[in-house]
Amino acid sequence: MQQSVADLGTAYKNYFDSLKGKRKGKKLGRPRFKKKTNQQSARLTRGGFSIQKETVYLAKIGDVNPIWSRQLPSEPSSVTIIKDCANRYFLSFVVEVQPIKIDSEALASLLPRGDAKGERASAKNQSIGIDLGIKTFAFMSNGEKAESPSYVKLDRKIRKLQKQLARQPKDSNQRYQTRVKIANLHNKIADTRKDFLHKLSTKIVSENQAIVLEDLNVSGLLKNRKLSRAISLQGWREFRTLCEAKSEKYGRTFHVISRWEPTSQICSECGYKWGKLDLKIREIKCLNCGTEHDRDGNAAKNIEKVGIGHCHDSKRVRRREKSITECTCL
Repeated sequence: MQQSVADLGTAYKNYFDSLKGKRKGKKLGRPRFKKKTNQQSARLTRGGFSIQKETVYLAKIGDVNPIWSRQLPSEPSSVTIIKDCANRYFLSFVVEVQPIKIDSEALASLLPRGDAKGERASAKNQSIGIDLGIKTFAFMSNGEKAESPSYVKLDRKIRKLQKQLARQPKDSNQRYQTRVKIANLHNKIADTRKDFLHKLSTKIVSENQAIVLEDLNVSGLLKNRKLSRAISLQGWREFRTLCEAKSEKYGRTFHVISRWEPTSQICSECGYKWGKLDLKIREIKCLNCGTEHDRDGNAAKNIEKVGIGHCHDSKRVRRREKSITECTCL
């Protein structure tokens, strides 16, 4: 109860600071009571829990035997008991640790073995530019592609169950069971996406010394009613956060270029600018140098050039002719 009152005080302080303009960001609403169907949590301080080997004692609950994801690096100061919408329970510990920064030798021991002698290689590439998309999640400047998992089947099941949920009477057992099924499907999508993003970000950071991404206006892109659902399922912001955190940990360089850079409007070979193109155009041929480009691959190369300090506008060739565009259906 003490922690709940403390959280309520923090919520009201943030609410009043937002009304007075002292708090940055969007205006906050008045604190509301939690719903039973939403995520529930309770926090215990040092006097409310104890750890004995693999067992955790919680006040007013007793001993529990959780499945540990990792060993605690130090003595925890508090623990939060979390129950999500799908009735899964988690224990989240707060510990105090020093920032971890891995040096080159320690990083080399974590990377895959380079040759038969057992020597471990450092970064394969000096830099890489990444263009994020929907159909192809990440197109690298070195020509590699990363396809995201398909969420179509799970998303279709969620839509079907949501229609079923809307027809069921409130506070009924059938409605409760349908709600839990929907929550389980949402968790499955989130877990699949998180696993994919962690593996991809680790691979990119371990193989490249400098990682360059583009600052995307995701909130503006979500206004497109035809693409908003597909964009929200990708997790572009989460991928950027993971790359940035792992780059700092492993001693890599991380850059984010401006969203106003015309990476899709310039030839990565000669610097000729052909202007804006429709989204359905996926292949481009430059009349100035005759090079055929994949739209995403060309953007990834330009992102890398801008990120490492080159200015492609200096190479711009002024011509009146327009480049030939070839339309390929998505």
